[in-house]
Amino acid sequence: MIRVAAASVLTASLAASLAACSSGGGNSEPSASSAASPSGTAPASASGAASGSVATLADWGQTIKSKYDGTEINLAFASHPSTDSFQKMTKEFEDLTGIRVKWEVMEEGYLKNKQLLDFTGRTGTYDVLMVDGFWMSEYGAKKVIEPLDKFLEDKTMTPDWFDYEDIVPAYRNGISKYEGKTYGIPTAGETRFIAYRKDLFEKYGKQPPKTMDEFLELAKFFNGKEKDLYGVSMRAQRGTHAASGLLSLVYNFGGGFIDQKTGKATMTDPKTVQAMQFYVDLLKNAPKDVSSYTHEEALSAFTTGKAAMWLDATALANRILDPASSQVADKVGYVPTPEGPAGRASALAGWNMSISSLSKKQEAAWAFIVYMNSKEKAKEYVQGGGVPVRTSVYQDAELAAANISYPVQLEALNDANVLVEQGISWIPPSPKLGQILDRVGYYVSAAMFDQMTVQEAAEKAQKEVEDITG
Repeated sequence: MIRVAAASVLTASLAASLAACSSGGGNSEPSASSAASPSGTAPASASGAASGSVATLADWGQTIKSKYDGTEINLAFASHPSTDSFQKMTKEFEDLTGIRVKWEVMEEGYLKNKQLLDFTGRTGTYDVLMVDGFWMSEYGAKKVIEPLDKFLEDKTMTPDWFDYEDIVPAYRNGISKYEGKTYGIPTAGETRFIAYRKDLFEKYGKQPPKTMDEFLELAKFFNGKEKDLYGVSMRAQRGTHAASGLLSLVYNFGGGFIDQKTGKATMTDPKTVQAMQFYVDLLKNAPKDVSSYTHEEALSAFTTGKAAMWLDATALANRILDPASSQVADKVGYVPTPEGPAGRASALAGWNMSISSLSKKQEAAWAFIVYMNSKEKAKEYVQGGGVPVRTSVYQDAELAAANISYPVQLEALNDANVLVEQGISWIPPSPKLGQILDRVGYYVSAAMFDQMTVQEAAEKAQKEVEDITG
């Protein structure tokens, strides 16, 4: 998503953490079994009666309309390409179901505060919430949002054509759950991968990197090979961006910032130190001003032809492939984040649609989520500018032809799922995450500038992270 860019995730993560008491979600709507159609007869169910699943989108729409025609639901969403695409699809949903949709769209830095204030104030203004995957543990623990498993398991409410299992496993299991329960349906996501200059690699007889060692060797080879050419471009601005850049690599070395089971700092773990040293060595082959790079500057350096390789968010691939914004649009190939000493891993982040636990219109809210995020509507969503989360989208021949990075994105997401299966969250789960990333990034930058050794930077970061986490 054009935003993970850790800057955006972390801005949201730094929003005030407000204490909240638990709440059950009220529901004043008629139940699926008791609702009657306008004629007083039971709502029409399509074929598939044995399972209760409504066979077609049109039949489902008729059933939903018989129950919730005229119901209005309120949404709190972030300004985002996925939101823009969902808004384009809204009129068709309203016409099909009779449910009216009231959008409230805001800059993502304000979104979390607005949602939490609505919850703690017990106003219950919103029915459907756009929720960052890294808010899930907080929202689930505070009961801000409603568990969705009961809706997913009810075939009358979730028809087969929704196809929950088609959602990429890394997203399905990695950004939408808390303590084993499903609290969101993934709507937009991203991992990270490498883009490389195919023309340069072919010219010099090189193959794209499969391992971290090869990644560093290639960065050194291309650095200065031609005038104004550097080996690699990455985000590395002092503070959170430098920490985010390190996170792109650290798990492949077996390291991490904290032990995710105990919460203890692990900055001096030899594997973390090894990853830090690699990152510092790699960036010696980047443009001289790399220490000021966010994801935007890193992308610009690559798209203007200044770097042979780039490692960052998959959601930015469209900008690399757009001739209007990229001088290398027709010269680029992609590979997943290289394998490290600890194996394969890749970043994971994304957005979900969730239901407010205070909503009194939960079933109508779920109907909106089903429609917008179904396999049935997935291609239309992506063609409208949405960010894919479904396997079928990545494998769609027409869509893949328009975005040559799709097969590699899917491969990178399989690598991201490696961490999910190990129970590891790519962004370290901590209520003081922002402080941790700021200080880790500070010391990584100090090592980049040779103000201290990597070992010294790790030791200082260790002490600060210990102080932060208590």
